[in-house]
Amino acid sequence: MPRSSTVSDSPLDGVRILDMCAGAGASASRFLGELGADVIQVRDLSVPRDHASPDEPSASFVRDTGKRSIALDLTDEADQKAFWRLAGTCQIIVEDSRPALHHTLAVSPSALRDRVPQAVVASITGFGQTGPYRDWIATDAVLNAMSSELSRSGLPGKQPLLPPSPIAVESAASQAAWAVLVAYLSSVQTGTGGHVDVSLFETLVQTMDPGWGMGGSATGGVPAADGPRDRPDARHLYPVFACADGFVRICMLAPRQWMGMFDWLGRPVELSDPELMSLPQRFAAAPIIYPAIQHLFATLHRAEIVIAAQSYGVPVAAIFDPSEVLACDHFDERGAFVRIMTPFGEAVVPNGAVVIDGERAGVRRPAPGLDEHHDEISAEADALCELAEIEAVRAPISAVAPTRRHPLSDLRVLDLGVIVMGAELGRLFADLGADVIKVENSAFPDGGRQNPGPEPISAGFAWGHRNKRSLGLNLRSPEGLRLFKELALKSDVILSNFKPGTMESLGLGWDVLSGLNPRLIVADSSAYGQTGPWSRRMGYGPLVRSETGLTSLWRYPESGDGFSDASTIYPDHTAARVAASGVLALLLRRMREGRGGTVSVAQAEVILNHLRPAFAVESLRPGSLTAAGNQLRGDAPRGVFPCLGDDEWVVVDVAGTDAFRRLSTVIGIPLSASDRRFATAADRDANRDHITEVVAAWTRTRTPREAAHLLQSAGIAAGMMLRVPELLHDQHLTERDFFRSMHHPLLSQALPAENLPALFTAVADAPQRPAPLAGEHTYEVLGSVLGLDRSTIDDLVSRGVVETTPQHSAFSHDQLISSSHTHDERLDPS
Repeated sequence: MPRSSTVSDSPLDGVRILDMCAGAGASASRFLGELGADVIQVRDLSVPRDHASPDEPSASFVRDTGKRSIALDLTDEADQKAFWRLAGTCQIIVEDSRPALHHTLAVSPSALRDRVPQAVVASITGFGQTGPYRDWIATDAVLNAMSSELSRSGLPGKQPLLPPSPIAVESAASQAAWAVLVAYLSSVQTGTGGHVDVSLFETLVQTMDPGWGMGGSATGGVPAADGPRDRPDARHLYPVFACADGFVRICMLAPRQWMGMFDWLGRPVELSDPELMSLPQRFAAAPIIYPAIQHLFATLHRAEIVIAAQSYGVPVAAIFDPSEVLACDHFDERGAFVRIMTPFGEAVVPNGAVVIDGERAGVRRPAPGLDEHHDEISAEADALCELAEIEAVRAPISAVAPTRRHPLSDLRVLDLGVIVMGAELGRLFADLGADVIKVENSAFPDGGRQNPGPEPISAGFAWGHRNKRSLGLNLRSPEGLRLFKELALKSDVILSNFKPGTMESLGLGWDVLSGLNPRLIVADSSAYGQTGPWSRRMGYGPLVRSETGLTSLWRYPESGDGFSDASTIYPDHTAARVAASGVLALLLRRMREGRGGTVSVAQAEVILNHLRPAFAVESLRPGSLTAAGNQLRGDAPRGVFPCLGDDEWVVVDVAGTDAFRRLSTVIGIPLSASDRRFATAADRDANRDHITEVVAAWTRTRTPREAAHLLQSAGIAAGMMLRVPELLHDQHLTERDFFRSMHHPLLSQALPAENLPALFTAVADAPQRPAPLAGEHTYEVLGSVLGLDRSTIDDLVSRGVVETTPQHSAFSHDQLISSSHTHDERLDPS
């Protein structure tokens, strides 16, 4: 059964966050609270808030777990004074008010920046503080449409399919938390605060399923931007098969996995062609292979298939529904869920996505009641303000604007990561100036290096490994292992995403590494975590999605087998942000205490936590969490609507009677709220078919962009479905300098690339050094970091201890030293 969980020795102990959020910003601050920050939720009593029905659970009781609460009337002079005293004790302030509403607030974001200059002020909004969409309303469905995710979700001949809510907003919140921590680290280093402008739209373009980023192995290195305009049937990539008690998914990519499947099928002659060892050839032969697998599975139960698959070395997973996930032994043993009390009864919620030093960083207390901690927060603020005034006499706060810089420029990272999650995690640090050394070996090549084209490097690899150096090193040799340990002595962070147990089998477990360098921070990521019955399973994203309930929810509800998550690579990119936040939190602790630690992230638990509100409601109302498709419930109209043109769509997401009245005015068709059929949200939901028909008749006469602009101008949440190439020319992204041109000397043309996770006042743009060839910097790294001379490195190369790219081994040793990154100072010099 789910159990209570506590966090000991939390990395963000001592960090106070003022939370003025009601939406995605609240999820970001909650995650920082799970990492140990003291999150103080301020409710302004002068601002009316939408409240759920007393009988209806709201998202707040899961978004606000772990926080403390104080309520103040910010139009009242005494309360406003108390607020500013409280704000002055916080290092981070998070708010998520739309710019259009700033003039109505008693305390605006600009006032926060002016009055509390020592704090990081983070504005987490749908579209950011600038740009044409700055005042638009963002919802999960709107963000899915505009980020391009919707255009790639679904099956041919059908409407594009909205992914399950709220994974879009929660994915964006994960990056928002990372951006806030980056800004906070910069403020600790410089002694000044700064502003972070987080656009959920932009974060989702970067995280959930980026069009300009690494793709999964089955994509063959083809970027999403080069994909077809429509939604091709991608189900052959990770096929789903019916069995006696439901469905299973198979993820058969490597030749050895196909051979296991071939043996399992009884080695049929018709499937014995050696060309089927090739993944593209197997995809081409799917009409022959898949019926044979279906015949094998039809009478077997899911558990039988999964057990047999492991013996044959074939990656297979059962497709679970949410109720099965809540009862799963693996998640129970790992403490992945926890019971909390809510106003609606005892609920079961996901219990955090990060394990720090072997302890889960999860839910510490239920969401607070309104003003629950008023007296204790006020008393603390008074005491801290008195201390701050004494300190200010000795060290006045500088009013000088911070210089934009790379906050990780004194950090060295040894990156053992592979494929998408591994690549992305290291790149996040490299983009902030860290010296990230990709350690690799030709005997175990990174699958991310596969490239179907003639060029020596793929676009996906160029995106995923920019700003890194590559060291070819054989960790299976005693000398290679010794060299790695010497590098660990001179490094700050080690990243890996191997199968659990691999680092220990190499002789590089935490006990060994921490004995060498107690200040090291070691981060691992895996499909299901380092412990639990599933920890040693072969883990791929499609299988993780299947066993966390996501696949069962990402389907057309009218079709029992209409699963539509085959083309996504979620949660790899998002999970990288979660892990990066854990690493950065430990770096901050190391600055205080001088010691390192471990971070462990299971991709399965990232998904669970992004579905946190949904699982909570399912636990309260068993059986209620099912595939919603495009018929979002609770009000109407809410869903995907056809527009003028071929396969063109717009999302409309009405919430509340006022928005419905404005909608009826815009479309010029009588859908009056005075009509008893449409008077309340429940009434509109009950009559959604009629409303949908009327709205669809209006949208069909307009382009998606025209419809979205008209509706948003009237204060109605709407968003045009954008395709990946359209993002390049989107006026909002252009105005906010979202894309930069990335050049690689081995690619024939420049690539568009994301810049930073947010807009910062104190963090410089990401460097644009090209991704390396394998072993390109072997001489450079061994010379500059370990001080080895050229003859010694030549000998290591000749004996296969290290590897290098031939065209990059001809430089002189002095040239290599002078061209390398030098890191004589650490992030927190001892």
